[in-house]
Formats: sequence, C-alpha cells, structure tokens
Amino acid sequence: MNRILAGLAAVTLLPAGITVAVAAPAMAAPAPAPAPATAEAASPEMLAAMQRDLGLTAVQAKARIAKDDAASRTELRLRKTLGGAFGGAYISKDGSFVVNVTSAARAAEVTAAGATARVVARSEAALDAVKARLDKAAASAPAASVPGWYVDVTTNRVVVLAKGGTAAAHRFIAASRADAGAVTVVATSETPRPLYDVRGGDAYYMGGGRCSVGLSVNGGFVTAGHCGTRGTATQGYNQVSQGTFQGSSFPGNDYAWVSVNSNWTPQPWVNNYSGGNVTVAGSTEAAVGASICRSGSTTGWHCGTISAKNQTVNYSQGSVSGLTRTNVCAEPGDSGGGWLSGQQGQGVTSGGSGNCSSGGTTYYQPVNEILSAYGLTLRTSGGGNPNPPTGCTGYEFTASGSLSSGGSAYQPNGSYYYSSLSGTHRACLDGPTGTDFDLYLQKYSGSTWVTVAQGITEAADETVSYSGTAGYYRYRVHAYSGSGSYSLGYSNP
Repeated sequence: MNRILAGLAAVTLLPAGITVAVAAPAMAAPAPAPAPATAEAASPEMLAAMQRDLGLTAVQAKARIAKDDAASRTELRLRKTLGGAFGGAYISKDGSFVVNVTSAARAAEVTAAGATARVVARSEAALDAVKARLDKAAASAPAASVPGWYVDVTTNRVVVLAKGGTAAAHRFIAASRADAGAVTVVATSETPRPLYDVRGGDAYYMGGGRCSVGLSVNGGFVTAGHCGTRGTATQGYNQVSQGTFQGSSFPGNDYAWVSVNSNWTPQPWVNNYSGGNVTVAGSTEAAVGASICRSGSTTGWHCGTISAKNQTVNYSQGSVSGLTRTNVCAEPGDSGGGWLSGQQGQGVTSGGSGNCSSGGTTYYQPVNEILSAYGLTLRTSGGGNPNPPTGCTGYEFTASGSLSSGGSAYQPNGSYYYSSLSGTHRACLDGPTGTDFDLYLQKYSGSTWVTVAQGITEAADETVSYSGTAGYYRYRVHAYSGSGSYSLGYSNP
C-alpha cells in the first residue's frame, strides 16, 4: 500500500471408502504506552492459571511475573558479558536468582548485577557439548528405557533419564562417548508420547472409510453425521488412535461430533492445503452471496459463494434439511470438512454433485446448529496460534503469532526487552503469503514508545536494522492487509 496516501449430476455424500475492521494507516504512530510493567501487562487468564497451578494469590502471581522477568533480563545480560565463563542460571526454590560462573574472579560481576554467584566446574557451552554428543547417538537410546536427556544447570551436569533400570542408559552414555563424569543417570516413570493437533480439513479414518475433520470444539471436533454412528472409533490422519463418535444424526440432519483422546489437542485452525492454516475466530453466520471456502482431505482448499440457505437435499439414504447450498466443488473424502467465511466458521461438508475438475454444487451443515445440538463450544483463535511461517533464520531469538487484518501485536510476548549495550538491533518478519504485514522497532523514551526503525513495504516480509544505545525496546507487528500467522526473528546487542 502507499503509506503516504494511507496517512448438475446426481447428488452424493462425500466420504471416501464408504457407501453410504478497517486497517489503521501503517504510518500512524502507536498509542502512548505506560512505562514497562510486565506484571501489569499479564492477562487475567495467565494470572488466574498461575493462581490455580502454582498455588499463588493474585498479588503473589503478579510479583512472581515481575521477578521472573527481571531474572530473565539479567541472565541475558550476563550471558553476553561473561562469555565462556557463563555456566547457566536459574531461580532457586527459595526464590533467589543464581548465576553459575567457572571463574571465581568473575563472581563479582554477577553480584553487581543483583544475582547470586555460584562457581562451577563446567560452562554452559561445555554442558551443551556433552549433550550434543548424546544427541548424535540418539539412535542407540531405546525410547522405552531412555525417555530423554537434558542439561541441568542446577547440578551443573547433564541428566539422562532411565526407566525400568539404568543399564540401558549407561550403555547409551558409553556409546555416545560423552564425558561420563559430566552425566548423571536419574530414574523416572515418564513415558513421553507425541501429541497431535486436531485441525479442520485433515483426514480421519473409521475402519475402511475416510472423512475430513470439520471444526475443532472443546474436547474434539464436529463433522458429518453420515461418516459414523455413535461409538464409531476414529484414527487420525497418521492412523494413530484418535477418538470416538459421541453423537451422530443422519438422515434428517447430517452432523456429528467426535471426542478425542489425550494424544490429540483440538486447535482453532483449518488446513489451507498450501502449507499453512487459517484461524477460526468465531462462528458468525455469513449471508447469501458471501464468499466462502472449505477444506477437505481429498481436494484440499476450494472457495466460492453461498447460493442459498435452508435447503433440503434428498439423498438416496434419506433427506436432510437445513443445509446451505454453495457453488464450491468437493469430492468423496471431503465429507465433514470445515467451512470458513473469512475467519468465521460456517459448517461441515455434507454432500454435493459434480467434482473439482468440472465444478459442482456442495452443501454444508451449519455449525451453530451442531454446537447447539450437542452443547459444544467452538475452539477459536484465542486458544492458540497456528504453525507460523519459518522463513527468518540466523537470529538470536524467535517469536510468532497470528493477526487479523488491521491488528497489531507486540513482541516479545506482548512485552519488551532490555539491551544493556549499544549496538545493532536486527529483525526479520516472515508474514503470510499474499498479505501486507509491517514491522516497527520501538524504543522507550521514558514516557512513551517511539518508533526508531520500520519495514513498511507492500510485501508480507520485512526486515529492520537499527544502531541504538542501551534501553528498552519492543517490536510491533502490524497486519496492514490480510490475516494469518507470522514468525519474527530478532537479535540485539
């Protein structure tokens, strides 16, 4: 953008293998912000979760956030100034911030920074090197008896976890040729397992059939009723056990919902089949004539417009009423897949006619009726971000997020960072393809945030570089046009 000016075939069901806001001008100055105050910036949801899970009061939770933030900034500063003498840092159980150093002569620097110095034998780099040896030999570690390994800065050693005895762990350490004197074997009962995301449009299986995930809800997902009956077991896109149909209605209606097991996490995303996701922000019903897109595991992502609502479709298995008619194409296996108008969830694929070579008509079951029928809550973008682009590499830190058109976010983590040295601040923004995302570097002046560098081209990706003095800095990511997920890489002096 110009930133200056801006100041009819047979109707069929579609399972596979089954018979049955206005954007603000990019040059607009950000609103004045109060002095950095991490504890005050914490969301009510975060404070509530900390009170619940850490046994804190609201006042204690705010104090903990502020103290943790101060420790993080001190660690970053000392990591740079101590260099090879830095041995890691941690907050002890008594609440003190401890910084390990390999030289007693450097302890005074730690004390001067307000932390507790602890002289240790190994630097952080040395511990990382030991772990790298183990990583290289990972193939020789049986997962059932060696669940993992990590650098433990509190003991200044590398820990190898062992389950059901320590023999396999010791064999693994020997095979790695790592310094055994720097490694401790610790017994554990852990059994790590992969955790998978539930995402609209992805395939799922029911015996010999395949359908598509519709939209995520708390505890599972909604899909087409003709894909399975109550009690039908499902497997995910990777054939891993996924869940069970808890309710299903077909014909008359064509909707169902599946509850998933603990291996799967419902996410507010729909697969766009171009390497990314579209976030689901809500379920406001779109009007006749509105643009709409759907995702399915056979034909991917296709768009069109809404032709009519409240259509009764007379399938050979029986009629289904209350469907929405579209000119979007679909094919067998797309059944159950999610529909979106913008970022608003609309429904799940029921059936249609034609195909995605010659075109066709497809019907979907409106999602709000499904949510009401089963008392479900749609998973929306407040519950997490989709996998962000990863085009920025070679930077010291990374952050990611998702924005709707016109929205802004501050990084890192809605806050700021402190640079104790003068030098160059560099950043790279990788935005969603086809959008116009902008990047601003801001410095705190003592009373407000001032933009000191910016990338405001018409592209999705931006870079900035700024030579500045010590102080508080933050990045503002702005979706000037378009929506989606982004990744930010940045380095500071």
